Amino acid sequence: MKRTIVILLALALVLLALGCQGSSQQSTSGQGGNANTADKVPYKIGAVISVTGASAPLGEPEKKALQMEVDKINKDGGVDGHKIEVFIEDDQSDAKNANIAASKLIDEKGVIAIIGGTSTSSTMAMKAKAAQAQVPDVAMAAGIQITDDPGKQWMFRTAQSDALAVQKVIDYMSNTLKIKKFAILNDANGFGESGKNELKKLAPKAGLEVVTSESYKTDDTNMTSQLTKIKGTDAQAVVVWGTNPGPAIAAKNMKELGMKIPYIGSHGISNKSFITLAGSAADGVVFPAGKILVPSSATGEQATVIKTFMDDFKAKYGESANHFAGHAYDAIHIITDALKASGGDKSKLRDEIEKTKDFVGIGGIFSYSLTDHDGTQQSDLIMIKIQNGQWVEASK
Repeated sequence: MKRTIVILLALALVLLALGCQGSSQQSTSGQGGNANTADKVPYKIGAVISVTGASAPLGEPEKKALQMEVDKINKDGGVDGHKIEVFIEDDQSDAKNANIAASKLIDEKGVIAIIGGTSTSSTMAMKAKAAQAQVPDVAMAAGIQITDDPGKQWMFRTAQSDALAVQKVIDYMSNTLKIKKFAILNDANGFGESGKNELKKLAPKAGLEVVTSESYKTDDTNMTSQLTKIKGTDAQAVVVWGTNPGPAIAAKNMKELGMKIPYIGSHGISNKSFITLAGSAADGVVFPAGKILVPSSATGEQATVIKTFMDDFKAKYGESANHFAGHAYDAIHIITDALKASGGDKSKLRDEIEKTKDFVGIGGIFSYSLTDHDGTQQSDLIMIKIQNGQWVEASK
């Protein structure tokens, strides 16, 4: 009898232990909303962003958007149960640092994809490493050379290319302003030089003449000399191609010189810092940008995507999302969508990114292909005009 009681007590203890073990597993798998999430290896994604330095007005909103979207993806269970682990490196707006950061992310962290850089110069510094390591890189910069040979098969972008933006500017000058001659003032960095080259290439096809071309260094604090030379020509408009603070300084200098010809900027000034830095000189400036700056210009599913993103960004950070924050949103979602088909295989991931078709993003409706790693169309851009410190869609 005693032996029977002992056996029964032993069985009860075993059943109790099994019950506790099952309870523990349920609690762990419940984190992230997927029963297998805790057992799956995270997907590691790197990002090289200019959080500080000259390009910080672009990089800071990119970083915020990336962190916000990764948090949301993981809260929803990740990608097929795999959490996204993102490693963000600040290149301090220095191309050399970008190359070092990319190497660190690939060689030490073992990332399967990279987002970045913020600027054309930083992205170009990372391009060879991405190709050599065969890690897909979704850039947030506009220079046309990013997706040119060599190494283009590993490079994609979410920023509208400068070729698209330049064509938008050319069409605006021809069809809206109806002018024939213009001047160029560009930053002497990768983005500025690329824009200048595209302007010179595309202008003659539209019957436009570049009467003079001047440049400035990224850290210059005055462009009066260059603008005085432009003022002495018969240019009917000046196209300023760069990112802040240079373009804002140029706007103030033009006002000081009493220059009345139109100022047309690049999509590199698609943030409020241009308006803040230029002050009243910002009024009247026109530039191409994504539809997020004037959400009413978006239609259909994209309007919903933009509204949700802007509402979430405002709620989390207490500020409005801009064109550059949208680049990060598009990059992380294009990569995670591709991961659903490729798993953690980075070579298959590259192929799946290339198969992206009709992805509704902030910067446009993205479709990549074997011959197109830019993804957007000219229709994804609108011309913006600054009026009383606000963005409005420019008249066509």
